[in-house]
Amino acid sequence: MPELPEVQTIVDDLVQAGLIGRTVTGCRVTWARTVAGEPAKDFCRRIGGRRVTALGRRGKFIRCDLSGGLCLLMHLRMTGRLVLAPADAPVGLHEHVRLVLDNGRELRFHDPRKFGRMWLTDDPQRLLGALGPEPLAPDFTAGSLAGRLAGRRRALKPLLLDQGVVAGLGNIYVDEALWEARLHPLRPGGSLTSEQIRALHRAVRRVLRRGLTNGGTSLGHGQGNFSSTTRGAGENRRALKVFRRTGEGCPRCGATIQRLVVGQRSTHICPQCQRRDERAGT
Repeated sequence: MPELPEVQTIVDDLVQAGLIGRTVTGCRVTWARTVAGEPAKDFCRRIGGRRVTALGRRGKFIRCDLSGGLCLLMHLRMTGRLVLAPADAPVGLHEHVRLVLDNGRELRFHDPRKFGRMWLTDDPQRLLGALGPEPLAPDFTAGSLAGRLAGRRRALKPLLLDQGVVAGLGNIYVDEALWEARLHPLRPGGSLTSEQIRALHRAVRRVLRRGLTNGGTSLGHGQGNFSSTTRGAGENRRALKVFRRTGEGCPRCGATIQRLVVGQRSTHICPQCQRRDERAGT
């Protein structure tokens, strides 16, 4: 699933490609469930004639503000991506929504597993309001993270994956951040010392910035792997320290990286650097 660095990379690509200012002149939907909250025919009717006024990201959502007070929200889920193509280009099997633009191009929602969703709304906060803070925003401080972890008995891994706690984090960057901070994913969130919280805060921001610099993380070459709109595959895989490196040596201490399952999610740790003992230091 695309996480904060991948979604932001897509937004940046769309801005660079000149999507802001373009007008939607037509709409085609071939998998109706991609459109959430209304019938596909109503979605197409309402979006027609709207001009793109702004593009942004909130958590893992792509936000596309439109003229007339409407907002198009897109969530890529596991395998979604956005494709800008000439309007006369062949339509791919998994391109389920096509927005025809006034410059002879189309914005296509490509999603092999069909989990991605699009919403057209005049109240984006109805979907975005429950999200936690943006981890790269100036107001996301170690103190604010401490407040969100205080008293929590829930394990760190599922806590950090909870979009209501911190927005935009997913499996890859949580594993990487916990390794950076030397914290075991099963540690209760409320058990961290002030020093460990500061280390986690620094680690979260560090791994996300690294992912952004590298254009996101692509883990393979299949249709379900991340590909940005104009730059293709991301380069962050080579920078990963533990994620999907089971059996390799930890780049910090040399111990063998292990895979476990935490909250039904595949999780990767160094058993030496990330001890479960709550008294282990950072």
